[in-house]
Amino acid sequence: MLGFYNYTVVATYMGLTSGVMGIFFAMSSRPHLAVICLMIAGFFDMFDGKIARTCKTRSASAQRFGIQIDSLSDLICFGVLPAIIGLSLGLRRLWFIPLMAVYILAALIRLAYFNVREEERQEQTDEVRKSYEGLPVTSVALIFPFAVCVSMGASLIFGLHIAPVIYAVTMGLVALAFVSKFKVPKPGTIALIGFALCGVAELVLMITLLALGKFR
Repeated sequence: MLGFYNYTVVATYMGLTSGVMGIFFAMSSRPHLAVICLMIAGFFDMFDGKIARTCKTRSASAQRFGIQIDSLSDLICFGVLPAIIGLSLGLRRLWFIPLMAVYILAALIRLAYFNVREEERQEQTDEVRKSYEGLPVTSVALIFPFAVCVSMGASLIFGLHIAPVIYAVTMGLVALAFVSKFKVPKPGTIALIGFALCGVAELVLMITLLALGKFR
């Protein structure tokens, strides 16, 4: 079989599986389950790099394969899936098509640019990367769930059904941040734990808002 198969790619493949499940749920008009899948994909992505670095026997080809497979998975999980979640939330007018295309294109450009720069960096040094250029695409695993929670809260508390507007604005801003030239420090272990806790808090909040909405 083509490819490189070892434990270093398991987390990436688990994240991709979660992303595919999210696409299924979004296309089945179950956006909140799709958002949960997005968050799970983000959880797996937080640790795939750390897992890969524990393998000291990977060949140069296996390392490059890991970079490519991770980015291809990210494009599906954090590029395509959020766009389809938007459709599931009600963004079905023609104007959403260019926004969706721009968002996915920005994610694609961001990932391709990262791959090029990462290969160049690895040829020059063995040091661990200390910062990223532009907003990492995996950050949407926390950003879009927060936007959905805000829209759910606005609907429940104030009766404002503005989920499509909030989601569309968030997509536009995130797409711009993907391709903007600014540095983002690479999070350490403590920061990753903090992000994981934020994800848990968002999940609890979303479930709570769903329950309140159902029994209201």
